[in-house]
Amino acid sequence: MNTDLAQLAHDRYEIADTLHRYAFGLDHGDADSLASAFAEDCIFDFRPAGRKLKIDFPKLNGREAIVNALIPFLGPLDTSHTVSNLQIEASDDSATLYAYVMSQHFMPREGCQAGSENALLMNRYDCELVRDGQKWRFKRLTIDNARMQGDPEIHNIRATQRALSGKSKRDS
Repeated sequence: MNTDLAQLAHDRYEIADTLHRYAFGLDHGDADSLASAFAEDCIFDFRPAGRKLKIDFPKLNGREAIVNALIPFLGPLDTSHTVSNLQIEASDDSATLYAYVMSQHFMPREGCQAGSENALLMNRYDCELVRDGQKWRFKRLTIDNARMQGDPEIHNIRATQRALSGKSKRDS
């Protein structure tokens, strides 16, 4: 196999792995896995999706700020992220990635029980990546919402606190 093609295949795999490390970190509350997906000076912008979902989430700068915001934001929820439709363009030590990520969020300890509060989001990811040694990391990650089903209110801190205190929405 041509060395250039082998390198391109390897880069594409590692770029996709960056998104998978990110999703795994969110789903398992694994700060190390999540942090491994971001460059030290990464910019994380959920505001396009947030505006549509009525979630006030700031633009974040830097790996530590991103991880420190995302783990508590999603951590209490029962969540899963599914990655699809990856479009990757790599050149030397930079790349772009466009993908869809479907995320299913349930209130803590409710999972997919009948009647449980949830939000199913189909989000578009627009990303710039940089090579960092053998790994690729997000330099910029912008998320926009393509469609939503359910109640994005479960991302609200009050809803999470209510669930963790043992009260359902019906009790409030």
